[in-house]
Amino acid sequence: MDDVTFDLAQNKVSDLNHYLHTEAAQKPAHKVTVKNPGGAHNIAVGLDSPVEVEVFGHAGYYAGGMNKTGKVIIKGSAGTGVGENMMSGVVHVQGFASNGAGASAHGGLLVIDGDAGLRCGISLKGGDIVVGGSVGSFSAFMAQAGRMVICGDAGDALGDSLYEAVLYVKGNIKSLGADAQIEPLTEADITALTGLLQQAGLNHDPQSFKKVASKRELYHWNADANQEY
Repeated sequence: MDDVTFDLAQNKVSDLNHYLHTEAAQKPAHKVTVKNPGGAHNIAVGLDSPVEVEVFGHAGYYAGGMNKTGKVIIKGSAGTGVGENMMSGVVHVQGFASNGAGASAHGGLLVIDGDAGLRCGISLKGGDIVVGGSVGSFSAFMAQAGRMVICGDAGDALGDSLYEAVLYVKGNIKSLGADAQIEPLTEADITALTGLLQQAGLNHDPQSFKKVASKRELYHWNADANQEY
């Protein structure tokens, strides 16, 4: 495997991304190391090949966004929108993640070892998110498909306006959002949880999680509800 290093104390993020989209994309099993990211935004966005990017330090906004088949490992924390709109592949944050982690993700796996901020998994469309810590308020807001595993606590309005996404929470839930409810775990849920936790490298008992899913009461407009759900 080739190994190329970019030092963002000397190189521009645009140079890094250009390389990832051109030369690196032509080399199978290519690995790129990024040093001194210094919280720069848009690191390793729009990957469209099985390149592996290892970031040594903290990343800014939208790191690993729109990822497709790539693997992005951030050995630090990440700013707003990490893994946003990812299609496939893996984005792994070994620290904490700010607001909107995994927003609108259609596929792939986002792993956050620490806590995640507000609106984690907002408008999730099919990806998987595993958070080793807790998540902030309005996480999984309008999540349409996909799965989210929360090994810590969840803030207010978890799963507000949830559609067909399924959430698994080990810790406390401050409150559920509109149309979200707790359901019993099934054998299929246990199997799914076991696989997701293994992929994330986390050791938890799947049966210690609570399942949150949609009541499906918001699927159709109800004029008699008087805006109360």
